[in-house]
Amino acid sequence: MHNKISCIITDDEPFARKGLTGYIEKIDFLDLKGTCEDAFQLGELLQRQPVDLLFLDIKMPHLTGIEFLRAIQHPPKVIFTTAFEQYALEGFELDVMDYLLKPISFERFLKAVFKAKDYFTLHQETNQEVSYFFVKTNSKLEKITIDSILFIEGMENYVAIYLEDKKIITHATIKSLLEKLPAKRFIQTHKSYIIAIDQVGSVEGNILHIKKYQVPVSKYLRKAVLEAIVK
Repeated sequence: MHNKISCIITDDEPFARKGLTGYIEKIDFLDLKGTCEDAFQLGELLQRQPVDLLFLDIKMPHLTGIEFLRAIQHPPKVIFTTAFEQYALEGFELDVMDYLLKPISFERFLKAVFKAKDYFTLHQETNQEVSYFFVKTNSKLEKITIDSILFIEGMENYVAIYLEDKKIITHATIKSLLEKLPAKRFIQTHKSYIIAIDQVGSVEGNILHIKKYQVPVSKYLRKAVLEAIVK
């Protein structure tokens, strides 16, 4: 991985912020962009300074880390830091990268950031190099060329990949396919849909017209989707 992982610490306890800052300074692939005392400061900082990774306390005044994560669109990856074990399940439901229980040992911190490093290395390579991938369908492996994808529809434990000339159904999740696709060319429009941005022919309200198909856009994602399409 060529680039450093940019990160922000958010915790209402000064001692906790200081401890994490010290840990981050020891890791050469982490780049600390700021520290915040609460979710409001974090929201403001993220508007000015988007980052890859948040070290986010859960129990903070006004707005918890979990409430903050649910409230924002396209959050960075998150490592929760908390003294309260009962939040672990909720954290994993929100697809956080790791869950560190205070007091956090350096060894445990290291394990979490290496997990993050592996994720970003893989994600960077995926977005830069892949022009195709294989999926299993009808007991065979079928090659999917990135350029031929129109959109993808999620159906519980399966997805339908709509190509220019056919539709392929495979056992997978929307999330797993989104991680395979180049982030600059594909965007999630709805909990069940991913589209190829340059395949959109027109936009009508909350409907995208792609060839002969109509794909919905959720109201929460509409702004980000329109910005990506219109550039």
